[in-house]
Amino acid sequence: MIRIRPYKSTDDNDILSWCQDERAFYQWTAGVMGNFPITDNEFKFVENLMPFTAFDEDGILGFFTFRNPNELVDELRLGFVIVSPSKRGRGCGKAILQLGLKYAFDIYGAKKVSLGVFENNAPAYYCYKAVGFDDVILDEIETYSVLGEEWNCKELRIEKK
Repeated sequence: MIRIRPYKSTDDNDILSWCQDERAFYQWTAGVMGNFPITDNEFKFVENLMPFTAFDEDGILGFFTFRNPNELVDELRLGFVIVSPSKRGRGCGKAILQLGLKYAFDIYGAKKVSLGVFENNAPAYYCYKAVGFDDVILDEIETYSVLGEEWNCKELRIEKK
């Protein structure tokens, strides 16, 4: 059974091992944490957010953060979502997101949760859609320069039912 708990600094070795290449790293972080590969010390950045670790009887299998965009109390921003490569394609990402959303709505009292995902990260995009996130049409598309390419970011949101 998958569960979530607050992140512990001892989780970082497992989490950081899941990004084996630059492209995957930047899809996960958008470069916000620094350049690939980051160190344990650079990863401590997440402790300034609301970080969570997902686990089951076999150990750590996922990670995500929440933060308050614009200091609004009714909205949380989901970020840095990652699932262990050994657990991908088995519904773990969906289960982790569902637990995170339950926490956001029932514990934090959020009315909506938003996130951004790169267009070139189709598995993540479809996982978010499967959980119930909807596309948000923005006036201007957020674009990042990554690895000599321009990456467009899709905005998604889910509201409490």
